[in-house]
Amino acid sequence: MDLLTAQSVALERGYRLLLQGVDFTVAPGELWQMAGPNGVGKTSFLRALAGLSKVGVSGSIQREASFLYQGHLPGLKPLLSPIENLSWHPSGLIAESEVALRQALDQVGLFGYEDTPVHNLSAGQQRRVALARLWLSDAKLWLLDEPFTAIDMLGAELLEARLLAHVEQGGAVVFTSHQPNRFAERLRVLDLSHYAA
Repeated sequence: MDLLTAQSVALERGYRLLLQGVDFTVAPGELWQMAGPNGVGKTSFLRALAGLSKVGVSGSIQREASFLYQGHLPGLKPLLSPIENLSWHPSGLIAESEVALRQALDQVGLFGYEDTPVHNLSAGQQRRVALARLWLSDAKLWLLDEPFTAIDMLGAELLEARLLAHVEQGGAVVFTSHQPNRFAERLRVLDLSHYAA
């Protein structure tokens, strides 16, 4: 069963038609990158796929699985620690065990920073806190907006490995990015410039 289906989707922003006629299906085990120049509507389309944008969206979007959406901003409270941020994040499907939270932070290279206020972390470390959610989520479908932004080469390698592990276990990932990656033949590309109005 497909996890996500979009049929004849059109997207309007500020009385301007961005995209039209988008047909898109995501099956288990697939890794998709949305491509296209700045302003083509990648973030807007990803938010529509997640059900976060409904105004100016027409056509049909069906999600047949639990999903995790992560925007391009880290979505962290600066006065809280990484542990507290992961515990209180409203996206759902986050493990409640502090042991699991600490293990996820260890996976993204933040061992020793678990209780440090987020405002004392670098931009890259803050991004890693946000990405730790990927080690905690049981959602089958991940919708990620610019997940490779503000992370170093090692962080990018960790993220690539995590995304590949997720799809190999029957999940699916749709992400936007301008950063190069090493997914090679595993990657499918939806070039939204082909649907630009």
